[in-house]
Amino acid sequence: MTVDAVVVGAGPNGLAAAVTLARAGLSVEVLEANDWIGGGTATREVTLPGFRHDLASAVHPMALASPFFREFELSDRVDLIVPEVSYAHPVSSHAGVAYRDLDRTVEELGRDGSTYERLLRPIVERADDAADFAMSSLLRPPQHLAATAAMTLGTGWQGTPAWGWGFDDDVAPSMLTGVAAHVIGRHPRLSVAGAGLLLSALAHAGGWPVPRGGSQSIADAMVADLQAHGGRVRTGVDVTSLAELDYAKVRLLDVSAGSLEQIGRDRLPDRYRRALRGLRPGPGVSKLDLALDGPVPWSDKRLSQAPTIHLGGTRAQIRQSEGEVAAGRLPEAPYVLLVQPSVVDPTRAPQGKAVLWAYTHVPYGCSVDRSDVILDTIEQHAPGTRDLVLGSHAFPASRLHEVSANFAGGDFASGAVSMRQLARRPILSPTPWRTPVAGTYVCSGSTTPGPSVHGMAGWSAARTALEDLGIDAPSLSIKR
Repeated sequence: MTVDAVVVGAGPNGLAAAVTLARAGLSVEVLEANDWIGGGTATREVTLPGFRHDLASAVHPMALASPFFREFELSDRVDLIVPEVSYAHPVSSHAGVAYRDLDRTVEELGRDGSTYERLLRPIVERADDAADFAMSSLLRPPQHLAATAAMTLGTGWQGTPAWGWGFDDDVAPSMLTGVAAHVIGRHPRLSVAGAGLLLSALAHAGGWPVPRGGSQSIADAMVADLQAHGGRVRTGVDVTSLAELDYAKVRLLDVSAGSLEQIGRDRLPDRYRRALRGLRPGPGVSKLDLALDGPVPWSDKRLSQAPTIHLGGTRAQIRQSEGEVAAGRLPEAPYVLLVQPSVVDPTRAPQGKAVLWAYTHVPYGCSVDRSDVILDTIEQHAPGTRDLVLGSHAFPASRLHEVSANFAGGDFASGAVSMRQLARRPILSPTPWRTPVAGTYVCSGSTTPGPSVHGMAGWSAARTALEDLGIDAPSLSIKR
């Protein structure tokens, strides 16, 4: 059976590509190696029955801000719970709380509130434009000058040794660094600071949504739209060669640069394959999922309101621990990113119970299970958490490919996030999704604009393919 288009990978980028192509009138088939769909948006019962855990991303700042998801009208398809508290960050005996209300956040930050506001308000007020700028190729001229200027100035401030200018206390700068550490790397760095700045602004603009029922609902919404337009998904299909895709006119691969290099080894030119091998992987994560007998007993009760919590201490302490990871070492006092979706979504666990999702950064490919270190870090702020554990499931970095081959070595980003690799992802081109093989495109986090659940690489690759076919890009509106 021949089809117009085949998409390899049913993660958010692959599904974004498939939806776009199907709505343009092409017959579309999606091939997924796993027995389930979702990739970075999969939700499964990995600890105990009735406890639904997100295998990768759990909270989605880009669900409201991504140009693709805005066009797709995701917020009308999925129940996105937007909490009043986007995240919290305990520092010693005090915690910084990022409310969706910027004014309230500024007020609670005291003397550093005005500096925090000076940095973020120009971006918060232009959040959609800032997201458009961040999701675009660095080789294309910016469309929104005010947002571009605010992002550029803020990144220059927070991505250089001047990052402490204007701050007198530890809490506000620690909050900013805790968010920037979502992108694994040394601090301060322009690439890390830029991503962190946008995420920090989104915490006070649209907020950081939690999909009811788990991240799986995002993938399910895209599959439903794909099927409504004639497309289909086949699971349990592991593609190992481009020759296996010859039955389609166009081929889009939501696979990492390393996987593409192997799949295309017989057809891709040597120069392009060298470029794919040159996309350096970033550090990985060691992830822990817990089924709990009740809510986490935080010493600071305000942390019970926050779905996302950053543990790792002060800016200086996070800088130290992230620097150790970048140097290939395991820090004794690590940064831990924790999500407790049950505080806003009771569907995740049986009544009275809770789920917890947490990871810490480790060197690429590390096989060490850091579960005990993660639990020790949580216990410092929530004594008695260990006593609530009913079940657990650990994913060391060396096993994260079991969630998605794109996460090999624990690298969620499918390639380190650096300024060089943001410009050359995987090649230096205004259309980096197009490969040298006619009709073949790459649409994973290894391409522009990089990692996160935003669907932009898939959308951009699909629109590039449609342009090459002489077909107009379709509307993604629900009413179409």
